[in-house]
Amino acid sequence: MSPNHPLASHAYLTQCSVLDAYGHLSVRHPHDPTRFFMSRSVAPGVISSVDDLIEYYVENAEPVNASAAKGYSERCIHSEIMKRFPGVNAVVHSHAPAVVPYTVNGVPLRAVYHMAGFLGCESPVFDASDHVLPNESHDLLIRTTRLGACLAACFGDHDRQPDHSIALMRGHGFTAQGQSIMDAVLRSIYTQQNATIQTTALLTHAAHFNSLTEGEAKDTAAMTMLTAERPWRMWLREVEASSLYVNRA
Repeated sequence: MSPNHPLASHAYLTQCSVLDAYGHLSVRHPHDPTRFFMSRSVAPGVISSVDDLIEYYVENAEPVNASAAKGYSERCIHSEIMKRFPGVNAVVHSHAPAVVPYTVNGVPLRAVYHMAGFLGCESPVFDASDHVLPNESHDLLIRTTRLGACLAACFGDHDRQPDHSIALMRGHGFTAQGQSIMDAVLRSIYTQQNATIQTTALLTHAAHFNSLTEGEAKDTAAMTMLTAERPWRMWLREVEASSLYVNRA
């Protein structure tokens, strides 16, 4: 893994409004699957150096270096998904406004165009209030490994590849997983675009619209991943041309 990838990915996800001052991305250590990297607790768009990255243990989301800078309070989202699914190597957590309505309105978020076939016929919705304990904060944040494990369970069964590419989070946002940073970033961007298109379809044609069939969703998801290098390279070039992006790696 090049250190440039997580730096550029943070910047581009910010440009696309998938991340704002909040939200985060993680990547599993390329040589030690029991560890992963996330940035320190800052706005994603200002991350500029490998010095901004913190190494954590997948097992408990604790920093490898006890004196590391302050990290994100929701890093258990990332650790528990990686713990449950050994094939997941990158996770994105987003508060994208285009997606949040589908966490609260009861309308299933489903693939409605060919670049988002990975969404399938419906995306699961995780409700933190179903799992939070009486003595815990009810702020909807995933601050503990227990809550992180509950969220990870929305993606599918143990010892298998995840059944879902993303999970919606009620009143909060969504989380996307991938086998690589490129996979997770692509799914995050096209989840947001699909939500925008689906909302437009609903507004322009009452409550009815035609989504992709199960077969179409499966085949277009495969097509998107086969051609993922095309948008990925373009996104990297856009990041390099951005005045906000600084890479001191």
